[in-house]
Amino acid sequence: MAEAENREAFRIQRFYCEKMDAPIYARLCGAIAAGLTRDSRTGARVLDWPGEPTRDALPLRLVGGLHALVRAGAEAGLAAVFRGEIVDEGAIVAALNAALIAHDDTLWPWLDGPPQTNEPGRSGALMLGLLEVARRHGPRLEVLEIGSSAGLNLLIDRYRFDLGGTVVGPADAAVTIRPDWTGEAPAPVPLDIVSVRGCDIRPLDATDPGVEARLAAYVWAETPARGERLGTAIAMQRARGVDLVRADAADWIEARLAEPQAAGVTRVLMHSVVWQYLPGATADRIRAAMTAAGARATPERPLGWVMMEPDRAFAHQLVRVRSWPGHDGWTLLATAHAHGTWIRHGIADEDQRRFALPESATVDAG
Repeated sequence: MAEAENREAFRIQRFYCEKMDAPIYARLCGAIAAGLTRDSRTGARVLDWPGEPTRDALPLRLVGGLHALVRAGAEAGLAAVFRGEIVDEGAIVAALNAALIAHDDTLWPWLDGPPQTNEPGRSGALMLGLLEVARRHGPRLEVLEIGSSAGLNLLIDRYRFDLGGTVVGPADAAVTIRPDWTGEAPAPVPLDIVSVRGCDIRPLDATDPGVEARLAAYVWAETPARGERLGTAIAMQRARGVDLVRADAADWIEARLAEPQAAGVTRVLMHSVVWQYLPGATADRIRAAMTAAGARATPERPLGWVMMEPDRAFAHQLVRVRSWPGHDGWTLLATAHAHGTWIRHGIADEDQRRFALPESATVDAG
């Protein structure tokens, strides 16, 4: 039973890859689902995975390890698959299983932890939410991010954004995030991010060369521009670090919400593609803490919550915002590509109802 469920997780990932215009990775995930064998320890571990494979992002763990081999020049046969030169499923299966046997010890540890897909492009969707909070409550924001991973979205105040023609951020920024835009541009409003802090249960130091290589392995081979942007963002961290600490998300948020809040500054929780990884008790504590803090919020000291989290049924991300006082119900601002490649802004009333889900996430699209 476990093997069937684990193979199905790769078919689900193939569906997401197809939706995100990633045919190479779609073919690879389909081949893994169809032809992965037990001839390697790693292959057997994948097929016998004891957890919930989609929730655990099992496909992305394995594919990240395979891409790392290719990037290191260690696997010529598999490299042709990642370049899109091999498209026949049988040939992909043969190259895959051969690589697993040849590099079993190297690939095994890639299954030990969840993928680190803290993608700078997601900051575009998060910025859309921050602009909405600023429109409601004023320009000055104190930003708190959970699940910060390597802290790439903690650079949100240093990136420049072009959101459908609305430009935000420093003119001399090393990184400009310009997603393909559908719908009206957000209304330009004054924005002053006074601080950005983040936490992660297992934070990564992106400035470490080994960590940088690992992060690069999780960038899909079909999107080299993402890889270039990742390198530039990491260089920005080397020039000036980010405020990122190791902490349980609920412990950290409860502590941050208990701190004194300056008048005229909105405190904002933000996160992207992290909610699914939180234990249920942790998520419940964060909801409770935000609800309690929201009840205490005043026009002088408002509270906001911005998230970009995936929706399994529609295979893309939902960008939602709520804030206190006065806007405590969730508003769906947009749908987005998992890597922030595109944003569809403006949701009709019927779609607001269709997407009216609790603040949960069901799958990591990568």
